[in-house]
Amino acid sequence: MISAQINVINKLGLHARAATKLVNCASAFDAEVTIARGARKVNAKSIMGVLTLAAAIGTELTVETDGADEDAAMEAVTG
Repeated sequence: MISAQINVINKLGLHARAATKLVNCASAFDAEVTIARGARKVNAKSIMGVLTLAAAIGTELTVETDGADEDAAMEAVTG
């Protein structure tokens, strides 16, 4: 399992279009990809889950990947 801290830098936050891009990116990998904001942890392959984080600009998120292609998934999601 790999974990990384990231900050939302998009001036509109993690809105619907950005969340859709994130979900599509995460879904391309077999690894489990999760995103956490505080105690709330969601599946990054779920648009509803990602949107419930309500991540505005400057929000700190924790991304975790676990699985056979976890390195590639982490690079794609955070890169």
